[in-house]
Amino acid sequence: MTGKEAGHIDHSSPEAKPPHVPASRKNGEQWDTQENPDALEIAPGTQHEQLEGWIPQLASEEELRQALEKAFDYRGDVTITRKDGSKVEGYVFDRRSAANLKNSTVRLYPKNSSEKIAVSYADIAALAFTGRDTAAGKSWEAWMKKYAAKKAAGEKDLSLHPEPLD
Repeated sequence: MTGKEAGHIDHSSPEAKPPHVPASRKNGEQWDTQENPDALEIAPGTQHEQLEGWIPQLASEEELRQALEKAFDYRGDVTITRKDGSKVEGYVFDRRSAANLKNSTVRLYPKNSSEKIAVSYADIAALAFTGRDTAAGKSWEAWMKKYAAKKAAGEKDLSLHPEPLD
């Protein structure tokens, strides 16, 4: 079988276009944004919810599950109030959802301890997003604005330094 029979293109031919290019584009027409490979290379960023200070209503099992999923994605501390009245504040690093609330657990690092704590979904009376969202305002655009302001002010140290976590 020859290359032409296998579908290969004679690239020396002036009308040669790759077979994956839509026929409507072979005549020199402009690309739509849907077909433009440069436009497709840019993926939209993740838009994070403003959860800091939020106290969700946990009236149903589904609302509890949704709130704990958001707590898992949150980049700050949450406060869990158990049904016995005790409270634990910390960073949620894992959750394990099962068919029922008793077998589902959320795991967190307490704010003032290095041990890991697991709390059953069934034991949760309330949830509050009490900690500061440590990644809020840390986008590339925010960093570029700070950089441009430092540069315009004539500062020499334009390096990036981490902010304290409190």
